[in-house]
Amino acid sequence: MSGADPSSAGGPVSTSSTMLSLADKQKYIENYDFPYCDESSKYEKVTKIGQGTFGEVFKAREKKSTKKFVALKKVLMENEKEGFPITALREIRILQLLKHENVVNLIEICRTKATVHNRYRSTFYLVFDFCEHDLAGLLSNINVKFNLGEIKKVMQQLLNGLYYIHSNKILHRDMKAANVLITKNGVLKLADFGLARAFSVSKNGLPNRYTNRVVTLWYRPPELLLGDRNYGPPVDMWGAGCIMAEMWTRSPIMQGATEQQQLILISQLCGSFTNDVWPDVENLELFQKMELPLGHKRKVRERLRPYVKDPHGIDLLDYLLMLDPKKRIDADTALNHDFFWTDPMPCDLSKMLSQHTQSMFEYLTPPRRPGHIRHYQQQMVNMQAKPQDNSYQDRVY
Repeated sequence: MSGADPSSAGGPVSTSSTMLSLADKQKYIENYDFPYCDESSKYEKVTKIGQGTFGEVFKAREKKSTKKFVALKKVLMENEKEGFPITALREIRILQLLKHENVVNLIEICRTKATVHNRYRSTFYLVFDFCEHDLAGLLSNINVKFNLGEIKKVMQQLLNGLYYIHSNKILHRDMKAANVLITKNGVLKLADFGLARAFSVSKNGLPNRYTNRVVTLWYRPPELLLGDRNYGPPVDMWGAGCIMAEMWTRSPIMQGATEQQQLILISQLCGSFTNDVWPDVENLELFQKMELPLGHKRKVRERLRPYVKDPHGIDLLDYLLMLDPKKRIDADTALNHDFFWTDPMPCDLSKMLSQHTQSMFEYLTPPRRPGHIRHYQQQMVNMQAKPQDNSYQDRVY
C-alpha cells in the first residue's frame, strides 16, 4: 500500500485536501498586502455624482483630512471572467501619461478588501481630484450666466486641453459638455477617458481601422456617422464646436434619436454631403447606405448668429463645424483665432462661480419638464416639419 497513489485512496481525503488549499488561497488573498494599491476604505463616499455605461462616480472625502475631496470612479468588473478590464487598463495608462492643468488628474487606483462577502473579488476605483461642476450641469441651470469673456475662457481652456492630448497622440473620442469638468476656481478639466485611445499615422500606407462606434450621438462627427475608421484629432474638434455653440444655446444643438436622424440634422445646419465640399466623401463605407438629404445649403452662420452675437465667435464655430475633417480647424490654429485675442479678452471664471455654492453635474440635474422646449430647439423642430427634410421629430431632454 505504501506505493499506492494517494489520489486513489478514497474520496474524502482528496476532497478535504482540495478544500484546505482553497481555504488557504482565500486566507492568502484576504491577508495579502498590495503595496501599490491602497484600500478604498481610506475614503468615505459622500454622494453619487455620475452614472453611465462606464459605471458610477462618487464624491468622497479622505478620512485622514476631512477637507480633502476626491472623485471615485468605479471600474466595471461584472463582465470580466478573470483579470482586469482591458478598457480600464487603457484608460489608466492614458491618464498616467497625461499631466496637464486642463486634463483631469488621476491620483491613484484603490480597491476594496477581498473577503468572503464579495466572493474574494475586489472592486477597483480610479481616484481623481474633485471638480465641483461639469459644463452640462452649469448650462442647464438658468441662474448660471456666462458673459462673453467667460465663454472665451471656457473654450480657451478646452482647446488647450485638446491641443495637449493631441500633441501626445491621444484621441478623447467622447467630447461632450458632461465630460468637461470645471473647478470652483474656474479651471477646466477634460474628463472621462474611457473611450480614449492612442493614434498614429498609418504605416505602410495602410489606413487605420479604429472603431467608429464612439462619441455620444449628439456630438458625433459626420465622418464617424458615415463609417470612417481611419480618423484622427478632427473627431474631437467637431465635439468642441458642438460644445462651443452650446455655451450660447444652453442645450445640445443637434439632438438626433438615431444615426440617420443625426446626419439629417447635420445636413440641415452644415449643408449636404457633396464631393464639392468634402472630396471623397462618397468613398466612406456608409455613404451609399444612409438616406442623405440633398440640396441643403450651409447655414451655420445664419442659424447661430441670433445666439452668438460675436462675429469672431461665429467665424470660429464655422471652422470647427466643417464637414470635411481635413478642412476642420485644429486646436493650435483655433487657439490663435481672433476670438481669443479681441476684447473682451478671456476672463477668470472664479468670480462668477463663487455665486454658486452648490455643485452642478448633469447627473444631479432634474429632468426638464415636457413642453419646456428652448427657442433654439423649437426652431429646429419647426425647420424639420418641412416634408422635403425627411422630417423627424427632434428629441429634447
